[in-house]
Amino acid sequence: MSTIVIPTSTSVTESAVINAPLSTVWHLIKLNSFPEWWSALSKSEVVKGVSEETDVVRWTFVDGTVVDIKQEAHSSIDHYITYSAITSNPAPSYSSVISTIRLYPITSGGSQNSTFVQWTANFSGDADAGVIQDARYKRQEGLADLAKKVAK
Repeated sequence: MSTIVIPTSTSVTESAVINAPLSTVWHLIKLNSFPEWWSALSKSEVVKGVSEETDVVRWTFVDGTVVDIKQEAHSSIDHYITYSAITSNPAPSYSSVISTIRLYPITSGGSQNSTFVQWTANFSGDADAGVIQDARYKRQEGLADLAKKVAK
C-alpha cells in the first residue's frame, strides 16, 4: 500500500496588530528574549562556539523539544529578524525551516501608534501539511502571547 502525499504550501504567514508602539514591541524581538513573551518556550540560552559570524541560541520548548536557532539576519533599521533552526532534539520530520519576524509602525488611523507584526516560516519541500498547520498555530499563539506581554 502506498502512502498518499497531499501537496501543500511550505510557507506560513501569520500577522497581527499589536496595541503598543513599535519601540516597545521591537525591544522583545531578540532571539534570547522570546521566552519572555512566547508561552511555547520555557527557556533560552546563548550557545558559545557554534558560529563565529552570528548568534546561536538554544530554545527549550515547554514540550521538551530543544532547538538551536541561528540568527541569519537582523535589522534595527527595517525592524526584522530572520532565523533558522540548525539542530533539533528530537529531530524534525523536515529538512529545514527559516523564519522571519518583521515589524511595521502603524502611523495613522484607528490603530495609530500600534505595531503590525508579520511572522513567516519557509520550510523545505519535505514538510507535510501537519508541520505547516502546527507552525501556523504556533505563530498565532506566539503573536497572541506577544500582544499580552506588551499590554501589561
